[in-house]
Amino acid sequence: MINIENSPIQEVFYNNKKIFIKRDDLLNSDFSGNKARKFHYFLINDFPCIKKVVSYGSNQSNAMYSLSVLCKLKEWEFEYYTDHLSSAMLQNPVGNLKYALQNGMKLKLFKECKYSELDNKNTLSKTIIKNNTIFIPEGGRCETSRYGINQLAKEIVKFKKEKKLINLAIFLPSGTGTTALFLQQSLVKMNDKTKVYTNACVGQKEYLRKQFLALDKNENNHPQILDTKKHTFGKLDCKMYRFWIELQKKLDIEFDLLYDPSGFWYMMDFLQKNDITEEIMYIHQGGIKGNESMIQRYKRKCGENFQYK
Repeated sequence: MINIENSPIQEVFYNNKKIFIKRDDLLNSDFSGNKARKFHYFLINDFPCIKKVVSYGSNQSNAMYSLSVLCKLKEWEFEYYTDHLSSAMLQNPVGNLKYALQNGMKLKLFKECKYSELDNKNTLSKTIIKNNTIFIPEGGRCETSRYGINQLAKEIVKFKKEKKLINLAIFLPSGTGTTALFLQQSLVKMNDKTKVYTNACVGQKEYLRKQFLALDKNENNHPQILDTKKHTFGKLDCKMYRFWIELQKKLDIEFDLLYDPSGFWYMMDFLQKNDITEEIMYIHQGGIKGNESMIQRYKRKCGENFQYK
């Protein structure tokens, strides 16, 4: 069984600020990052009656790829539903789609779906086990994700004690905000005063706030949401592509292109505008295999020779 605990923490300097990078991209070559944390529960527990996993989302989802790895390891069948898939993508799959298909994933369109559990995919807010099948919500937004994220919190608290850090601020980007919220909740339960900061990669602050309130009405347990412009998830931004290239050149770290440039950008913006005394940690989101398709999209939008200057 693969081990997805205790990812290394790398100390870097960027714009004269010391930042600890929690390298969750290095958890495992095949099962890493935010989604590996979310699906850790399924990896370590036995489900002797389970034969299949069903989930849904975009056709380049990091969760899709991670679930394909999980199912390959567990010898489970994996069915994944998506709204749209072009014939060109089917003929020449790249990135997460390519590797998920190589792992045995069966890809289908929602119009082909016969599961009542997915009649309205937006209502699947928890993991359902039925008829030898596990139904997992999009992106792993479910209670079972707490296990792996609680493990992440334990690793961070251990690091603080080893380094004798009094105060620590953690930054990470958010889609649904599940990881950020569960991480803050875990730290609160451990009586640790570390504050979690996050930025919305979908919509703005109000979207994330609604997501947090749906899972926890006590706002004292919520991460602090950074101010950002409104984001359409997955929309290409050449400024962020240039920033991603810059980070790779200056830090010698490849980040995910979908979440990390936004997360790092808004973290630096916040640090430049606020005089905070805490030590800083950024959590790498993993998802590097997805860069293959993202780079192709960015080159089409921004130009083949688009570089950091």
